[in-house]
Formats: sequence, structure tokens, C-alpha cells
Amino acid sequence: MFICIMDTVGYIEIKINGSKGNLELNPDNYDIREIISILENTENLLNIDNKKSRPIITYSLEKGSVRHVFKTPMQYIIGFNAIIGQINQNQTIDFLDLSTAKAFESLQDIASKNDYVFIIKTSLGNSNEVKLDRTTNYKRTEAVWVDAEFYFYGKVTNAGGKDKANIHIFTEDFGNVRVQTPISFLEEYKENLLYKTLGLRALGKQHSETGEIDLASLKFVQLIDYQPKYDENYLNMLIEKATKNSWSIVENKDSWLKEIRGSYDT
Repeated sequence: MFICIMDTVGYIEIKINGSKGNLELNPDNYDIREIISILENTENLLNIDNKKSRPIITYSLEKGSVRHVFKTPMQYIIGFNAIIGQINQNQTIDFLDLSTAKAFESLQDIASKNDYVFIIKTSLGNSNEVKLDRTTNYKRTEAVWVDAEFYFYGKVTNAGGKDKANIHIFTEDFGNVRVQTPISFLEEYKENLLYKTLGLRALGKQHSETGEIDLASLKFVQLIDYQPKYDENYLNMLIEKATKNSWSIVENKDSWLKEIRGSYDT
């Protein structure tokens, strides 16, 4: 009996054709800063930077002219192949989630500035592929991103910065969120913010159709003291107080409800 087992690992290939002056582009004249840029963008292409359980991604730089090869589990390769097929068919990146769209924009900028030709494809048979060069224009439609106000609640994990200050707050919904914050505010704030649980009000960009938040656009507006309390004794007192009464003997129900609710801030 013959059993066919599908490969569990595949790869994404980003091939770059171009030149450095009179020399054809190859790994020997390809600068390390360009390699770093591709590495950063590829993680965003797969939209796994903030995932709690990210897959292992391995990398190799190969000839012809320059080939970046990223190996990762096949399920991510299959998903990415569908994405580049949709991009190639519709010639737009507006449907992508934010991190993936920004990665394509960054690669488009590199191609345009350096007169490079990018060919992006996968290891799948008959793989879809996308071509980026100085004639293409893979940019998001700015009109779909609108100004909005947001509230984040969580624990502060970092606050400060030498030239550009930020507050980092860890939230259940978005993971670690970084908010641009005026240095003057942090200088004047007397308490230690680190590991304090609080709310943060911020301004930023939001997709008008999907509701997705551009977490890189967030700017600080206000801190909100957020200390949820649970007082068991106080709660039991209210329960006991309520059970001693019934609606039939309460003359002024509005006053009674106000008394039962009390003034405790939850």
C-alpha cells in the first residue's frame, strides 16, 4: 500500500533582479541593511509578528540574482499563495490586513527607489506570483483609513525613550500596544508607570470598512486610572439589605434603589 504524505514545510521566495552600478546584483554585493529590511518585511507579510504561537521561519540567501528563501510550515505557505494570487488578480492590496499591506508597500518602495524587480512566489506547484518594480504601484488607498479615538486597558510594560517616547501597554485584545507619547508628559508624571494597570486614551487610524486599527499610528491623549475593585463585604451588605425588603412594603422605590446601589465605585 502506497501512502502519500504531503510535505509539512514549504518556502516563500523573494527574488530580486537589478544592478549595483555596472554590476549585476548578487549576494556578494548585496548590502546587509537590505537583507535586514527583507527579513523584517517577510515576517509582516505572513502577519505573524504579534501572534502568541508563531511558527519557526528559517532563512537562506541564494544566487540568481538574489534569492531570499524563507522556510516555514506548509499551512502558512498555502495561505500566502492565496494572498499573492488575489493581489495579482485584482492589482490592489486594500483587502489585506495592515501588517501585510505595509510590508508590500515597503517592498514596493525598495523596488522603486533602487530600480529592482521583485518576484514573490511560493514552493507550491504552479505557484501564484506577484511582480513589483518601478512601474507597479502597490499602495493602500488612503481614503479607507480614517481618524479615530481608542481606549486600551492593560498593564504598562515600558515607558520612555531617548528621542521619541512611547508607552507600551499589554492588553488582552491586542497584545503589546505601543503609543507615541510626549516626553513632556512623562517628565511631569510623578508616579512610576511601570507594571501599573490602567487605561490609555489614544488617537490613531482605523480602517473604515474592516474596523482594523493601525497600531503604528497611535498617539497619546490621556491616562485613565483603572483599578477594578471587588469588595465582598460591601456586596454582602447590599444583598442582606435588599433581602430585608420587598416591593410591597417599599413606599419610595426610586429612593430605595438609590440606597441599595450605594455610592461604591466599581
